[in-house]
Amino acid sequence: MATTSKATWIWYPGDYEIWLGNKMNNRRTDRGAYFPPFWKQDSHYVTVEFSKAVSLAEDETLTIATEGDYNIKIDGKMLFGMPATFTLPAGEHRINIKVHNQATPPALYVSGKTVNTDATWNVTFEDKEWIDESGKASDTSSTVYMPAGCWNFNTPEQLPSAFNLSRKRICPVNNDGSLYDFGRETFGYAVLKGINGNGTIDLYYGESEEEARDKEYCETLDKLIVKDGKVTDLATNKTTELTAEYVMSNSKALRFIYIETNGCTVDGVELDYEYMPETEKGTFKCNDEELNRIWEIGAYTMQLTSREFFIDGIKRDRWVWSGDASQSYLMNYYLFNDNEMVKRTTWLLAGKAPITSHINTIMDYTFYWFNSIYDYYMYSGDRHFLTQIYPTMQTYMTYVLGRTDEDGMVEGLPGDWVFIDWADKPMDKQGQIAFEQILFRKSLESIAAVAALVGDNESADKYANMADELGKKLLPYFWNDDKQALMHNRRDGKQSEEVFRYPNMFAIMYGYLDKEKQDAVKRSVILNDDVLKITTPYMRFYELEALCMLGEQDRVMQEMKAYWGGMLSEGATSFWEKYNPEEKGTARLAMYGRPYGKSLCHAWGASPIYLLGRYYLGVEPVKPGYEEYTVRPKLGGLEWMEGNVPTPFGSIYVKMDANTITVNSDGGHGTLIIGDKNNERKIEILPGKEINVNL
Repeated sequence: MATTSKATWIWYPGDYEIWLGNKMNNRRTDRGAYFPPFWKQDSHYVTVEFSKAVSLAEDETLTIATEGDYNIKIDGKMLFGMPATFTLPAGEHRINIKVHNQATPPALYVSGKTVNTDATWNVTFEDKEWIDESGKASDTSSTVYMPAGCWNFNTPEQLPSAFNLSRKRICPVNNDGSLYDFGRETFGYAVLKGINGNGTIDLYYGESEEEARDKEYCETLDKLIVKDGKVTDLATNKTTELTAEYVMSNSKALRFIYIETNGCTVDGVELDYEYMPETEKGTFKCNDEELNRIWEIGAYTMQLTSREFFIDGIKRDRWVWSGDASQSYLMNYYLFNDNEMVKRTTWLLAGKAPITSHINTIMDYTFYWFNSIYDYYMYSGDRHFLTQIYPTMQTYMTYVLGRTDEDGMVEGLPGDWVFIDWADKPMDKQGQIAFEQILFRKSLESIAAVAALVGDNESADKYANMADELGKKLLPYFWNDDKQALMHNRRDGKQSEEVFRYPNMFAIMYGYLDKEKQDAVKRSVILNDDVLKITTPYMRFYELEALCMLGEQDRVMQEMKAYWGGMLSEGATSFWEKYNPEEKGTARLAMYGRPYGKSLCHAWGASPIYLLGRYYLGVEPVKPGYEEYTVRPKLGGLEWMEGNVPTPFGSIYVKMDANTITVNSDGGHGTLIIGDKNNERKIEILPGKEINVNL
């Protein structure tokens, strides 16, 4: 049957995302030098076939636009040339359109009364059609047809390859003619106004004033030569005519710009702020103004790091990292609910076969990728995406399974980066690491669930059995009765003597410990100050989530205020890559052996957005797309709180104080749960009907 949806540009799923991601990932510079990602970068397929079977009640004229050269075949017969329009007579037809493009992903736009390109079209990248000696075409392909990929390019003029982020001009809040202060962390292109004379202009950028003034060690800088009415950018060797405003060609993260001139003058400096327009659908407000500020700065951090994709930070890497992205997804579900960005980022991280390394080369990051896909399904209800991404999941899992040892466990092999966290003491990354096995088991459970949803029951059973077998080994291999904890690793069949928080808190999060062992780990590890403390927001995210799952919202509230409030007291206008309250002065800016190596705007620093929505407002989907959901609000020491959680059908509003709870939902079927597990009250939440409950 013909589709009646509106036309949109379509492509092979993942192709556009990989191409766009390559453009973004390769914008990083290191003190003016080009600095590409160190992992394998893939490219789009250069020839793609698009196909659709249609049934028309009447004749229909179609218009076509492509990015690339193309041919059109109707019912096996090729049309002449590359027609901009063609007419299909009433009846049943098969449309096949091949598009070739070396430079940008082959993309197709077809518009008619009932026939329009959308996600129901099929695509393939390798057409093995042949014609025999009689001249008869096989009209078949040996490759798998995939549902087409698309985004929001809905007119023929809106070329996918022409996509750019939005820009907005902003001015400094203070300047002394040399140092320009934009008031808070931001991102964009420096704009020099009123350049006069012949000479040089040097710009030094800083997330802090100290960095901007440190010409030798600031992370980013620009150098220009002005001569005879022309400006040469020494970083790119590009020369342009001088105009009233000169806009730098490379974007930078900054709060401050320090400028030095020699032989010429500059009247002023402004900034073209570059951003992805995102609507903050999620909200949170309470009686604690410091916590309100934490939410506000967390949301701004997410605004800055949500660009073409979810990136790690805006100053140094500006790359897409799977571990960072998996946290951004969760924050996004409680702030923007931008499912398209989740899918784009997932596709980019997946890359293309053959798989030659873990995602970002990091073993744990591959596992986060698997687990985030099932999370996406729960928050979105988008089963269509599962059908698209599942073959890639299988390819990656085959790669992972090919790197397991005789116990069916993963170990770091040559070329693998076993990351876990930026820890403040050396960590043995060899042998069977408990943390990695826990993530691996969860990944097997995730792909098993997706396999069942797409109808691959045989594989679903296989992966589920692997997960069960691995699960049976975790406690015998890693649990230590004396330590009352999961030990860090095993080498040569022997447990190490080291205890870290990571495997213990993830085992709690994933439900891999019974109540007795949960309580033991809580005492001996999570609340034990003798165990190495976590100083990155990255792993504080999971540590605090584990504590919330143990009912420790009061304690977590104090931890959030101390940790994220500590960054605010240090003057943070966005949240950092790492925070150690013991570091003072310029030491708080250093990382990676560089005095300003630390990112002061890092996506994983925004985790209170997720924690407050999920464990204080207490909203969680229990069936895909919030078809069913629960609300378990916890004040955690607050006097009152209120907020909205975005969902596919609108929002869920929760308000709570010491005496009452109010809930209002736009859709789905919810259950308000009050009290602990031993004394729960459950109250039904119906769409559009506000409920008020006295405590």
